[in-house]
Amino acid sequence: MWQKHRKIKVVIMFYFLIPLLTGCWDSKEIEQRANVLAIGIDKASEKDRKQEDEVSHLSKKYPIPDEEMIKVTAQIAVPGEIPLGPQQPGGSVKPVLVVEVVGHTLEDAILNLQQEVADEVFLGHLRIIVLSEEIARTGTARFNDFLRRNPEIRRTASLVISKEPASKYMNIIPELERIPSLYLADMVDNLSAIGKFPPSFIGLFWTIYSSKGQDPYLPYLELKGKSTIQLNGLAYFNKDRMVGKTNPLEIGIFMAVRGIGRGGYGAFAEVPGTDESVLVRAVSRNTRTKVMLKNGRPHVSIKVQYESEIDEKESAKIQLSDSAILKKIEKETSKNTKKAIEKLIAKTQKKKSDIFGFGEHFRAKLPRYWNKSVKTKDKWEEIYQNVTFDVKVDSHIHRVGMKSK
Repeated sequence: MWQKHRKIKVVIMFYFLIPLLTGCWDSKEIEQRANVLAIGIDKASEKDRKQEDEVSHLSKKYPIPDEEMIKVTAQIAVPGEIPLGPQQPGGSVKPVLVVEVVGHTLEDAILNLQQEVADEVFLGHLRIIVLSEEIARTGTARFNDFLRRNPEIRRTASLVISKEPASKYMNIIPELERIPSLYLADMVDNLSAIGKFPPSFIGLFWTIYSSKGQDPYLPYLELKGKSTIQLNGLAYFNKDRMVGKTNPLEIGIFMAVRGIGRGGYGAFAEVPGTDESVLVRAVSRNTRTKVMLKNGRPHVSIKVQYESEIDEKESAKIQLSDSAILKKIEKETSKNTKKAIEKLIAKTQKKKSDIFGFGEHFRAKLPRYWNKSVKTKDKWEEIYQNVTFDVKVDSHIHRVGMKSK
């Protein structure tokens, strides 16, 4: 009898487990998708606007958004042509297809893109989004809603600003990589790894954008020749609008104020009392930031300690074995860095762009002041213009790396 009951239990369990064994009923092969690897967004020209088709709306039948039309250039992987290793000789088929569409919004443009490709557009492999400077200065808020709600888009995708039209970056042919989008994305990732730029990805951009005491920043790229891309600075924002950019060397200054320890930038420093100079490169940094109220006004104290190396000297006349000369170089380097920090902070204050996150320090450490006198991001941007600063820099050269004679 017990064997009979056991068989009945097994049958019942099997019956209830059947719905869980659905398998891959809704699976789709990767070759059946139009995998978008990169997107470039520009303002649509008059010629581009005339190319709009009646895909998401009938012309002159429905109200259209107030924003200017955009041109989206998409880089789509060609199935079977994405290389898994070095380029093989004789390969003639391009690994990506570049398609240009226009739209009133980003989602409108994606719908228009779907009309031009046979397979379903898939954004799960999107690695990088390039915004032209022209578009970035008008604001990114119009794209954030679609990008944040779309479950296919990874928060680790890169977002960058380009000096030139973003469409040019979709058509470059880099010598070091067959896939332009992968070259662009790896460039941004590797810049952070070697200390040339702070960590930067679209999820972090949205996090900073949503905070009350900090404004976002992004890498600023420029084309050099037909296939070379240069990190030409850091684009800084007021809310969602780009309001300015730094020069490349100021990226290192920004990282010092933010307390990002890994170095990566070097600068020439004059040897006091001579006409010679040496190249001093930051190896690591240690930053301490204190916020306080001084005479009722917000004040920030910044102390940065550098560990540096001398990578090159201009002339053999300079005897780096002399400790007195090294002390002079350290003092000169500290003075120059202090001036650069003060200059960059003043530049961002003028544009009401607190990319350093000083507002978050006040919000965390002086909550009563924040809740009473600040409260909102708009108010902090007004206050930030008049924040006073006390900057102190100590540079220590612990390695010369050259012969003394």
